[in-house]
Amino acid sequence: MPSDPQKLIEKHPSLTHSELMKVMSHVQRHQGDWVLHTLMVEGCTVPFKFKRKNQYQNLKGARVNMTYYPTQETVAGIDLEIMKVVRIKRG
Repeated sequence: MPSDPQKLIEKHPSLTHSELMKVMSHVQRHQGDWVLHTLMVEGCTVPFKFKRKNQYQNLKGARVNMTYYPTQETVAGIDLEIMKVVRIKRG
């Protein structure tokens, strides 16, 4: 059963849904039992991150629909804004 982004947004108002965002960069790296994915999309300087149990197809150059929320991550003592992806689909 596919998830409906509208139902997620109604349940959690802090979520944002964007469609047909072009992926400029997609990096996958292992982090324990998980694979951490980092996306950079066209027109945005903030990275989008999500985890999966397995590697995912390369999304560089693809259009994707994402549901995400802003959060902060500390790297080397510096707070950086990131977008935490809760749902991603090819567009």
